Parts: sequence; structure tokens; C-alpha cells
Amino acid sequence: MKNPEIFAVMVLYMCVVIGIGIYFYKRSQKSAENYFLGGRSLGPWVAAMSAEASDMSGWLLMGLPGVAYWCGLADAFWTAIGLAIGTYVNWLIVAKRLRNYSQIAGNSITIPDFFSNRFKEKKKVILGISALFILIFFTVYASSCFVTVGKLFNTLFGFDYHVTLIVGAVFVVAYTLIGGFLAESVSDFMQAIVMIIALVAMIVVGVVNAGGFGAVLENAQNIEGFLSLDQLANPTVGEGGQQISQNGAPVFGAAKEYGFLSMISMLAWGLGYFGVPQVLLRFMAIRNANEIKRSRIIATVWCVISLAAAVLIGIIGRTLFPADEALNTASKAESIIIVTATKYLPLIVAGLIMAGILAATISSSDSYLLIASSSVSVNIYKRIVKKEKASEKQVMWISRITLVVIALIGIIIAWDENSVIFTLVSFAWAGFGATFGPIMLFSLVWKRTTRAGAIAGMVAGAVSVFVWKLVLNQFLAASIPVFGIYELLPAFIISSIAIVVGSLLSKKPDAEVVEEFEKAKKGEVATVAEQV
Repeated sequence: MKNPEIFAVMVLYMCVVIGIGIYFYKRSQKSAENYFLGGRSLGPWVAAMSAEASDMSGWLLMGLPGVAYWCGLADAFWTAIGLAIGTYVNWLIVAKRLRNYSQIAGNSITIPDFFSNRFKEKKKVILGISALFILIFFTVYASSCFVTVGKLFNTLFGFDYHVTLIVGAVFVVAYTLIGGFLAESVSDFMQAIVMIIALVAMIVVGVVNAGGFGAVLENAQNIEGFLSLDQLANPTVGEGGQQISQNGAPVFGAAKEYGFLSMISMLAWGLGYFGVPQVLLRFMAIRNANEIKRSRIIATVWCVISLAAAVLIGIIGRTLFPADEALNTASKAESIIIVTATKYLPLIVAGLIMAGILAATISSSDSYLLIASSSVSVNIYKRIVKKEKASEKQVMWISRITLVVIALIGIIIAWDENSVIFTLVSFAWAGFGATFGPIMLFSLVWKRTTRAGAIAGMVAGAVSVFVWKLVLNQFLAASIPVFGIYELLPAFIISSIAIVVGSLLSKKPDAEVVEEFEKAKKGEVATVAEQV
């Protein structure tokens, strides 16, 4: 086995993560609310940093640096800007309102619960639709985490990709079954600290070994379009990956144009935050709405530093490894942080960073599995099938069975070892952003929003993501550039229009719904006033 020292450090690190799960086991098993929402007990630091770590995970440490390494600054930069803005605005607009409203609306413990209770629906249509789409998109999300684990162990130790894929999935399921929401939130907090330390450390190590920042800048400027914000570098790829010239340099073609539509497309990543359950649940779980301002500052600072560091690692990597066989495809390029750490750091330190990647990925994937399983066990089984007659024990067993099924499907999706983490995450992110983002915003700020509008918006958003990505983008983007836009943006707009039209064409909300809306609004205004 290659790198046994790194393997030993990673095993020790994961034992700490498992210990966290065991520590919170008894507390998590007391009730479904404790298991799925931690009893609404998160402090500002844990809420903020666990929200960001559960969202970013292996995608931040591998996917984003890989994009920057492969085709330069533009794609990664505009994506990072969109995500940073989205993080701040989400904490500013959604966090307080959702924390208060979710408790007022039937003490909701899941996102589908909140939507259903918000509109006082008797026939649980919204509940069923939202639970179904959570299940679909989180299965894709979980598969991206499994890909990260497979690539990590394959690159580091030479283990078979498919074997480590399966082992990683089994570990994630076991860990999720033990600890529940509170354990994953605390471990995510730990991962957030490790992730930002690892990213900053890799920048320092990379710049020093590249011969200084001037050398990095000179190398990047020699690649056409690599540092441009309106062009993309264009690696020349053959059967064996990126082509190498006779003098050993990587071959690039003429830079590709990166126009206004592409910039808007990547900035649209920020819209996804309004609909991703793993972040929204942290808002619902905060122990005190008065602490959200502090959480917003913590989350935004962490996000900006981490995103900037991830992009820089990819840029620096092109100087350190201009033509490395281990990085010669878009998929392999996502291992740039692994290759850099193992070559330039002491093995124990490299092991800690690799353990951070693994633990962040696993703690994120257990977030996805936990939320997806709750959509089946709580929202579908308890609320719809059993009509509130299911026992806590039955709900927990259905959740466990669902975890296993989702993991199996995720393994199937991730089976192709050439899978690109960035691509998998972008599709799931668009699905959540367009399906739940618009209705979350309208539910919190527009009291005229109706149940019919909510249903229309969710269905329109989800369907638009699939149609845009799998049909319009695939077959028409080459001839009509507008169809090349990231599917989240048009789907988000279509969903918003559907909500407005559906709401205006349907009967106004009942007095009880309006009364709860005003109650939540007054509570939110009072909280803001206290902080000003």
C-alpha cells in the first residue's frame, strides 16, 4: 500500500468523528425531532460553520480547485462570487424568518413539513411533492460524495475505486444511523475548521514550492485565457488526456470566449442557497433567533476565505504540476490538492489534510442521507401513509431502511470512475435551488402566496431543471447559446413566475394562514429591531 503513514492518520481522525456520533447517540434517539433537528439547540458558531461545511465538503476541496486547474480562473471565479453573495443574502433574508416561522407553523422539523404546515394543507400534496424531489436530488448529491471518497483512496493508496466507493458508502450509512442531526452538525463544525486550515496551508505550501507568487503569476499568464475573467483556457485533449509538447509542456488551444451569459450562469449558483435543505435546516435548528446575526458574519467570512483559497490552489497547481499524468483530464484534475499535499508536505501533516477531505465528505454525505431519509420516514410514511399514527420507533426504522436504499442508488450513479464531482453537484444544486428556492422566498415574504402557487412553482422548477439540462442544453446549446446557461437560472425564474401566476389565479389564503404569516413577520421584525 502506498502512503501507510497517511492512512494511519486518516484512520485516527475518523475514529474521532465516530466518537462524536457515539457521544450524541443517546440524545439523538430520544425523539424524531432530536434525531432530525437536534432539538433546535445549535449555537451561532456550530450553526454557521456546520451549514457551510455540510454544503461545501469535498466539492470545495476537490471540485472547485479542479475546475481552476483545468481551465483557469473564469469558471471558478464567477462560481465563487455567486456562492459568496448567495451565502450572505440567504443568512440575511431567510434565516430569521424561517427560524421563527418553522416553529410557529406546527413546530416543523423538516422542509416539506414547513411548506405543508405553512399552507395548512389537508391533502398532503405539497408534502409529497417536496419529499419526492428531496429524495431524488439528495441521491445525486450523495453520489458526488461517494465519488470523492473513491478518488481520494484511489489516488492516495492505489486502492480500487469501486471497492473504496462501497466501503465509504457503508461507513456513511453506519455513522448516520448512530448520531443523527446533532452529531453531524458538531462534526461538520469540526470539519469547517479543518477545511479552512487545510486550504490556507495548501496555498502557503504551493506558493513556496512554486518559487513564489511571481512564478505562479508568470506561468498562468503564459497560458492563453488562464487568468482572464472573460475567457477560458482550452486544454488540448487526446485519447490519453491533455496533450504534452516535445519540451514537456502542456498543450493548450486558443482560449474560448467566456461571455456575459456564462458569467450570469455561474453567478446564478448563489440562487441555490435559498433552496438547499442542509443549510435551511440549520436555520430552523438555531437555538435563538437573536444569535443569527453573529452566525451570518461567521458563515460569510468562512465562505469567502475558503472559496478564494480553493480557486488559488487550482491556479498554483498549474505551476507545480504543469503536465502531470495524474491530473491530465477534467476528472483527474479534481485531485490537485491530494497530489500537492502528498508531494510537498510531511506525511503526517498531509494525512491530516487528507483526513479532513474524507471527514468533510462523509459528514456532508450523512447530512444528505439524513435529510433524504427524513423526507420518506417523516413526510411520506408518517404524515401521508400512516396519517400521524406511526410510532417514533416505526419512523426511525423506515428512516434506516431508506438510508440503505439511497446509498445503493448513489453507488450506482457514482460507479463510473470518470465522474466529475463538479458536474454531479451542479445538477443537484440546480434541482434544489429551482424547486425550493423560489417557494421558500415567497412563503416567507409574500402573504398572498397560495398552496396552488406553491405546487405550481415546485413542479415547474424541478421539471425545468431536467428539461433544460437534459434536452435544451444537450441538443440546442451549440446553435442557440442561451440554452447553454446553467439550468438553475432559467428554472428559478420559471418557478417564480409559476408561483405568482398560480397564487393570483387561486383563492386568497385563509385567515388562519394569514394570521400565522403576520405572527411570524412580527416576531422577525422585533428580533431585527433588537439587533440594530
